Amino acid sequence: MHALNRNRPLRRVVLATAATVSSVVLLLSLKPHSTPSVALPATNGTSSTGSSSPGTGTTTGTLTGSTVQTRYGPVQVRVTLKSGKITDVTAVTYPQDNPRDQEINSYAIPQLKREAISAQSANIDTVSGASYTSDGYRQSLQSALDSATG
Repeated sequence: MHALNRNRPLRRVVLATAATVSSVVLLLSLKPHSTPSVALPATNGTSSTGSSSPGTGTTTGTLTGSTVQTRYGPVQVRVTLKSGKITDVTAVTYPQDNPRDQEINSYAIPQLKREAISAQSANIDTVSGASYTSDGYRQSLQSALDSATG
């Protein structure tokens, strides 16, 4: 008998390699399942309820920023102003379709809120691990603040 016919090690190596490569290709082709998120409608990207003192640019009320599309989903914030100062920021829409998004944004959104209230502007730091959400949050907040002064 020939040595390769007994155990056929070369054939086993080729088959194992082919199976491994096939498995890796299949795993890499999988995409995470995500459900569509529901965003609240906004008029021209912003909506507001409140008043502005004539000639002073000081606003009191609630303003909703534009919806910013990020890599992981839309981000939109609503800011509450009192005498021109930011008193509250609420994330209306943010990525939360899968457990990883929920985990990241459970710590990022409160941190971004604290930063915005502390800075009294949209000039806030990016939260580590949530750079896309941070960028969307910052842009939406800036659009809400722009609508207050404009």
